Amino acid sequence: MAEAIRWARRGVGTTHPNPRVGAVVLRGGSVIARGWHERAGEAHAETRALREAGPAAVGATLVVTLEPCAHVGRTPPCVDAIREAKIRRVVVGMLDPNPLVDGKGVEALRRAGIEVALGLREEECRALNPPYLKWRATGLPWVTLKSMVSLDGRVASQNGESRGLGGPEEQRLVHRLRSESDAVLIGSGTALRDDPLLTARLGRRRKGAKPWRVVLDSALRTPLDSKLVRTAAAAPLVLATCSPDAWRAREYEARGVVVWRFEPDARGRVPAGEVLRRLAAEGRYAVLVEGGPSVHTTLLREGLADEVAVGIAPVLLGGASAPTWTADLGREGLEEAIPVGPLAVRRLGRDVWLSGPIEPARRTAPREEERHV
Repeated sequence: MAEAIRWARRGVGTTHPNPRVGAVVLRGGSVIARGWHERAGEAHAETRALREAGPAAVGATLVVTLEPCAHVGRTPPCVDAIREAKIRRVVVGMLDPNPLVDGKGVEALRRAGIEVALGLREEECRALNPPYLKWRATGLPWVTLKSMVSLDGRVASQNGESRGLGGPEEQRLVHRLRSESDAVLIGSGTALRDDPLLTARLGRRRKGAKPWRVVLDSALRTPLDSKLVRTAAAAPLVLATCSPDAWRAREYEARGVVVWRFEPDARGRVPAGEVLRRLAAEGRYAVLVEGGPSVHTTLLREGLADEVAVGIAPVLLGGASAPTWTADLGREGLEEAIPVGPLAVRRLGRDVWLSGPIEPARRTAPREEERHV
């Protein structure tokens, strides 16, 4: 199963809307074939492993991280391929919460006389697919808030400088995170201030990975000559807006930009939750947020963020009005703080990188009446 999990990780950044799955074929206690699911519409992990095993699959054991499917989708049912290969035993890491599967694959295998063992290293198998599992449970994508800060928590200096805060190792990691995500999201303030490209260009890129670039742009302020708009034909760009300016929207669309219009929220801004829900409906389950304090704060206040990834540079920026990576989170005392962890810590050249999940039960700020109970 550990080998199947390793192979499943090859699908990070390419499989959605399908889950990441790995499979191996065992004979005599040795792995004789391996497979993984690369992208939707292509062969599933089980099928690839069975093809590699060939006739040696007869009477062998198949180990797979996720329950094999028993329905016809864009590919034939994996259960049929397993039965036709004359596999004797199947070891499954976890059930697939997809209503079309969810126990039906295991049941079909057992009806075919194939022995099935369920739940081996289940937590590790679940850890392969937090975006897919969250979408199945809530209809929302997995949201990671990324930032680079100084030792005193600033994301930019007093005069607004931020480029070069992270070293080259940190920059390569950010590009890898982009390639492993389905969408990279910022606010219009970041688009105006930094004129970013938001593509994955440095280091090893995953084959077929092309994350959407998404800007929360209530008033359609993103310049037509920005790097984002000028590269829209090569790298997908979505502007989420509540502007009624149809002429302005057509100017973007003529350049290959996709414009999504939403009704404004109570503050007159693009409703972040609705944007995320639409991204998930489009199969974009893993969203990396590189926006500034306003976007990060909104997502934290509304309980929409799942994970933080923060780089710390060994410098002190100071500055009374130098921005931090979040603003007012609507919390008052230490007991209302948002717990993050367990934290993973790594060195990136001169910098330190921290990442960890946000405790689900504490994502949303307490209501006013709860503070005074």
